[in-house]
Parts: sequence; C-alpha cells; structure tokens
Amino acid sequence: MVVDGQLVTKITRMMAVKNATRKVLVGWAKVSQRYLSSAANCKHNHRSESQILLSPPLVSLDLPEIWGSDSTNHDPHQPPSSITRSKVIDGKSIAEEIRSRVGVDVKRMKESIGKVPGLAVILIGQRRDSLTYVRNKIKACEEAGIKSVLAELPDCCAEEDVMTALLKFNEDPSIHGILVQLPLPEHLDEEKILNVVSLEKDVDGFHPLNMGNLSMRGREPLFVPCTPKGCLELLIRSGVEIVGKKAVVIGRSNIVGLPISLLLQAYFIYIVGQRHHATVTIVHACTRNPEQITCKADIVVTAAGVPNLVRSSWLKPGAVVIDVGTCPIEDPSAEYGYRLVGDVCFEEALRIASAVTPVPGGVGPMTIAMLLCNTLDSAKRLYGFT
Repeated sequence: MVVDGQLVTKITRMMAVKNATRKVLVGWAKVSQRYLSSAANCKHNHRSESQILLSPPLVSLDLPEIWGSDSTNHDPHQPPSSITRSKVIDGKSIAEEIRSRVGVDVKRMKESIGKVPGLAVILIGQRRDSLTYVRNKIKACEEAGIKSVLAELPDCCAEEDVMTALLKFNEDPSIHGILVQLPLPEHLDEEKILNVVSLEKDVDGFHPLNMGNLSMRGREPLFVPCTPKGCLELLIRSGVEIVGKKAVVIGRSNIVGLPISLLLQAYFIYIVGQRHHATVTIVHACTRNPEQITCKADIVVTAAGVPNLVRSSWLKPGAVVIDVGTCPIEDPSAEYGYRLVGDVCFEEALRIASAVTPVPGGVGPMTIAMLLCNTLDSAKRLYGFT
C-alpha cells in the first residue's frame, strides 16, 4: 500500500487545527469562569433602566482568545493608593445629544428635498440578544425619523436567502444603510455574506475596502465602524487630549480592537475637525506582562470580553478608561437575574482613573448613535445634501 505523504501531512495539519481550536474554547471557558467568580467583588450601581443589553458583545464575535490568569501583582485585599473619585463618562447623555442632532438633520432633509435616510436590518434566527439589539436600533431610527426595514430570516435559512435579501436592499434607492446582525448561525459564511453589502451602504464599516482605507495613510473610508467611532467621540467630547499620548488597546478584534487602534493613531479631518496621533500599543492574550504595559498608558480602551480583567494595578493614576466589554453575569438580586459588567473593575477604576465609562451606559448607547450618524451621512452623500 502506497501512502500519499502530502495527504498525511494535510490530515495531520487538520487534526492539529481541530485540537488547537478545542483547547482555545476549553481554555476560554475556564478563564471566563475564573473571572466570573471574582466579579461579585467588583459590583457597581450602574444598572440598565429599561434595556438588558445596551450593545452587542462585540468582542465575542471573533475567535475568543485565552487570557492569562488574574494579575500576579494585584492583591485583592490591598486598596488602591489613590482615593480620588474619577469622572464617569456618561455615554447615554452624549448619545442622546447626538441622536437629537441627527433627528434635526433628518427633519431638515425631509422638509428640503422630501427624502429621509433609510436603514435595512437583516436578522437571522431568534437569538435573544440579537432580538434586543435589533429592537433598540429600530426604535432609535423611529425616534430620529429614519426609515427602517427589517428582514427576518429563520435560523435554518440558506446563504442564497441572505444574499437575495442583501441584493434587494443594495438596489433599493430608499435604503442608504444595510446592517447584517451578527453573529450569524454557524452554517453561514460571515465573510462571504458581509462582502455582498454595497460599499456605499456599509454603515457598519466592515467592508474590506472601508477597513483598508481606514488603515492606509492618506485614505478615508466611507464609513468608520460604529463602536470604535463612538469610543473616539466619547474621548473628544470629554475633552481628553489624544495627540502624543500613550494609548493601550486591549483586544485585537476586527470589530473593535483593530479599528480603534487605527483611529487613535490618525483620525480623519472630515469627521472631527482635527487629527489625533497617539502612540498606540495593542495588548492581546499572547502579550507578555500585559499589566505592566497597560499601567503606563494615558488612555486605555479595552475590548477583551473578560469580566473584570482590568484591575486597579493595571491603570496609571489619571488615565482615561473606555470600557467596551459587555458581559452578563448572574445576580439574583438584579431585576432580570443578571447584571452587566465590563472588562474593567469599575469601582477600582473610579479610584485610579481620571475618567471612566460605565457598563452599561457608556460605549453601548454610542454604538447606536454612530449607526444613525453613518446612515444619515450615507443619505447626505447620495443626495448631495449638506
């Protein structure tokens, strides 16, 4: 019997990948459980008023990474040396202000040219969190006067069904933004589906050309991804100086970590009126001594998706902290049986940082506000409206 060496090598590699993936998932579960067990020590009082989840767990949409154990230098019984209470960045009020401005522009557009922006959302399946996010987005559109269309497909739908819906919205002149609610069922090819979205209607900013232009000097994307754009808006509107500052981004996902690291290095004049040139370091699960790196940063943006990963010992006194993490943990005392925490131990950060975003009520509301902004900008671009 003759054995094909190439075939053996291929099979060996496939088995190695399969085993590595299994180790990643098992390790992730263990690490998550370890952090969840410590979360009870880091409770805070910022609770959702009427919505359970204000933003999707964006960092969970990429392959999860295995984060190391709790900080070796952190003593949970040792209180932080600083006792100064930091400023809480109120993302909810900032988002409401932005959404109000969007509503004014939409009204002005309707009165001037008889047109309104249109957003199409494709929802596949009945995931509880996805239903909540889509409901929030549709509600925000209604309040701003933006037309919204929802296409709901069953969990077992074929890729062709999703493609058909996308192509229909691509060709619809009344639709200026298209959003495919993530995550998708496992049998669907996310990359293939997202690539079908028209570049001119990619209000999520995930199209390869938008992401590519975001990363290249001298280029400008049509749309900046909503959550990273919201993070930067929070910094700007809070009066945080970015130019020349040391920034650490925790997490390297395509949805948050990568684009926010690019935005902090050089933002675009047409969006916020000036450029920002921070010195950016990306910390991820394979980074050695992440605590020692992060504690030197003036600005920390964390999108790891690990509850209470960032403790007081990770933070430089006076640092500004933007927490993208959204992690539901069980809490029998909470109204819905669980509460949300971020990547940052909030109460500890309040004693160290100069400013910090809460979870919920920080980045989450800004994500939806930026989605409305991108949809409005798309309509303005099409109609030549200023």
